[in-house]
Amino acid sequence: MLVVHVMVHVKSDQVNAFIEATLANARQSVEEPGVARFDLIQQQDDPTRFVLVEVYHTAAAPAQHKETTHYQVWRDAVADMMATPRTSLKYTSLFPADEGW
Repeated sequence: MLVVHVMVHVKSDQVNAFIEATLANARQSVEEPGVARFDLIQQQDDPTRFVLVEVYHTAAAPAQHKETTHYQVWRDAVADMMATPRTSLKYTSLFPADEGW
């Protein structure tokens, strides 16, 4: 399992629009066969900071995700909402195993 954490800092006046656009993307992302999980989390002490926690079944799945229409719509919609460019870190899931995800 590949786990990607995407760190996002949005402009303060764009928080609600970012959440709306990202929830739409997340709802469609979890329908992709390569996506095991897709979480949107918001920092408690700074509501302009988010982490997208994306869990993929294979190493190829993130590239397939980026080819979807819903990802491309999200990417374009949120581009001007960013206070700073988004960053990401990739992890290998050690537990739980791929059972039931």
